[in-house]
Amino acid sequence: MTTLPPAERMPHILKHYRNIAVVGLSPQPHRASFDVARYMQANGYRIIPVNPNATEVLGEKAYASLSEAARHENIELVNCFRNSEDIPPVVDEAIAIGAKAVWMQLGISNPAAAAKAEAAGLLVVQDHCIKIDHRVLQSRGLLDTARSGAA
Repeated sequence: MTTLPPAERMPHILKHYRNIAVVGLSPQPHRASFDVARYMQANGYRIIPVNPNATEVLGEKAYASLSEAARHENIELVNCFRNSEDIPPVVDEAIAIGAKAVWMQLGISNPAAAAKAEAAGLLVVQDHCIKIDHRVLQSRGLLDTARSGAA
C-alpha cells in the first residue's frame, strides 16, 4: 500500500480508514487537536482519544496509550498531535497494533519514523492538517460525501 503516490495517499486514507486514534487529543475546546477531532467526528469518522491525562473527549472514552486503545477499539488511522521528536514511539505502537496509516499534523514530521512506518506497510502523511485536507478533497469531490455530516 505504501506505493501510493502522495497525491493519491490522502484521499485513499480519508476514504477508507474511518476509525481514527488521535494521539495527544486534548479535552480543552480551544486546542487545535480538539477542533480537528470534532470536525472529523462531525464528518462521520470515529474518534478514539489517546491521552493519559483524560478520561473522555468528545463523548468517547480516552485511553492512556495506543496499545490500550487497540485492546478495545479497531484503529485504522493514527493521527498525531505530538512533537516531532515524540513520533518514533507512536509509530512503533501504530505498527504493533496493526494500524493502516499514520498522519502527522501540520508542523509535525519525523522522516526516520515515517520511513519505519512505510517499511512496515503503513501509509504515512507528514506535516499536513487532516481537517484542512479533508475539506479541500471534499470540495473537489474526491471523497465519498454520502457518509459525511455538516462541517
